[in-house]
Amino acid sequence: MSDVKRLTVAGEEDGLRLDRWFRRHFPGLGHGRLEKLLRTGQVRVDGRRAKAGLRLAAGQIIRVPPIADAGPKPALAAPPPLGRRQVAELRRRVLHMDDEVIAFDKPPGLAVQGGSGVARHLDAMLDGLRFDRPERPRLVHRLDKDTSGVLLLARGAAAAARLAGAFRKGRVRKLYWAVVVGVPRPRRGRIDLALDKRPGKGGEKVTASGAGRRAVTLYATVEVAGRRAAWLGLMPLTGRGHQLRVHCAALGTPILGDGKYGGA
Repeated sequence: MSDVKRLTVAGEEDGLRLDRWFRRHFPGLGHGRLEKLLRTGQVRVDGRRAKAGLRLAAGQIIRVPPIADAGPKPALAAPPPLGRRQVAELRRRVLHMDDEVIAFDKPPGLAVQGGSGVARHLDAMLDGLRFDRPERPRLVHRLDKDTSGVLLLARGAAAAARLAGAFRKGRVRKLYWAVVVGVPRPRRGRIDLALDKRPGKGGEKVTASGAGRRAVTLYATVEVAGRRAAWLGLMPLTGRGHQLRVHCAALGTPILGDGKYGGA
């Protein structure tokens, strides 16, 4: 077919999910129609059938069938420019910066990216972290809105490709701290418990399920406060949504203050 396109995955798109790649290049293509194109093999990656969640690698070739009716959606309004106070607050949270990366101290309550009902998020404020660079920093991984921690930002396309590849291939060691209700038994160990996302009254919730995706966390107790609370070191070996929150709850020691998973 003459209208079939074969597009190459760019370096800065390394590690991007296939469905998000389509959302970026063909914003008028609905998710349902994309799923149908994938099921029927009309969309292929390097000549092979693919699923929406496939992580792309730079240089791969994506076969795109004719989708002329999937025109672009109306452009979203640009976020308002940042004020001096907002820029200063963002820059105060920079823990480290060099030519390749910025290590940013993300506070709890700040979403990394936008979504339904999310008006304020870091992705819309990255211009405040350009410093002397012509291009804005790029996100290469995520943290939950309610999680505080170090977020790495790439300062260019090449750095973004390298960092995204390191996260995708498991070459990044992640260490989290959490205060939990109660003291786990045993005090250190390995949690190997598959997780699945389910709709619920309070929104989407992750539950332990044999039909879910495998999730593994190493944990160790750093300190205790009698039997009432413990400080844990947590090292996720996989990167599932809400993994640490659900795994701590599965130990019988939910994270303090996490009402969604029993730690209120």
